Amino acid sequence: MPPQDASRGRSASIWDVARVAGVSQQTVSRVINGKARVSETTRAKVLQVIAELGYRPNKLAQTLAGGPVRSVTVLTSDTALYGAAATLRGMEEAARTAGFSVGISVLEPDSQQADIALRLNRPGEPVMVIAYDDAGVRALRALPPDVPVTAAVERRPDEGDAADGGPWQVWLDDRAAAAHATRYLLGLGHRTVHYVAIPSSTSPSPQRTQGWRDALRAADRPVPEPSHGGWTPRSGYLAVRSLLADRSVTAILCGNDDLALGVMRAAREAGRDIPGDLSVVGFDDAPPSAYLNPSLTTVRLDFEGLGRACFGLLHRRLEPQTAPPVPAWSEPELIVRESSGPAPS
Repeated sequence: MPPQDASRGRSASIWDVARVAGVSQQTVSRVINGKARVSETTRAKVLQVIAELGYRPNKLAQTLAGGPVRSVTVLTSDTALYGAAATLRGMEEAARTAGFSVGISVLEPDSQQADIALRLNRPGEPVMVIAYDDAGVRALRALPPDVPVTAAVERRPDEGDAADGGPWQVWLDDRAAAAHATRYLLGLGHRTVHYVAIPSSTSPSPQRTQGWRDALRAADRPVPEPSHGGWTPRSGYLAVRSLLADRSVTAILCGNDDLALGVMRAAREAGRDIPGDLSVVGFDDAPPSAYLNPSLTTVRLDFEGLGRACFGLLHRRLEPQTAPPVPAWSEPELIVRESSGPAPS
């Protein structure tokens, strides 16, 4: 039976999955419940068919049959900002493909330690934390020691730092990526690069700010005081209006793409041509960035891949004998578009 016919007029069932995969219903049940005695080839095939048919295991039936309730809670302080939202998509997609249900609990900025454990559906339930900010870091540290947890974090943890989750973490190298973007602008002939910073999150000096400074100092170039923005286009717009009156400012790196959007608006109002006499580079490669006018040069970060890896790490922690290898995620990549160019002569 072709996959597209499996759920015509009704939800796909475990028997539909078995029929399309060419295995028994018992084999599908073993895969769903993480049981052994299934080859890796068969397991991968069944999981692929589950994803294609959109099959969702009946958790009540699994419980009555003596199978485990396979669920996970994601703790995050934000579901709107691009990085957190894309990471969450990756986590949810990977968990659903593996037969886990996902609950999402949004942290308040002042969440207290006693509140964290109450957010789990069941005592000891596995958790993934998006710990890109203070609220996420506090939640990661406050989880009881018996809770299996993995986290997507802002920076590589210090070796042996058990308080922050030890080895069960994934991250993107923002610092190296910011340094690379800064060197790219210096290579275009700009004397220095100004920076519009996102708010400090898990450390006094965020990774992107450090990477920008690293590159300028290594090249023995002036290190301007960063302009402090927020997260939104408006904050980027307000942060640079006075800066753009200085015609010696020819290159600006922004802490995210939304800030860059605001910077570009302020530049147009100031009569600055992009990229003729001002280069602007963003961070994250949010979907609209390719469609701005001019299109935005930016650092692409694989947040969705990081989310999938975070779940993969948790899956290996929960079911080391049966879980597939943790998927890799892409390294940060500079995407050169129209908003950057040589320094004006």
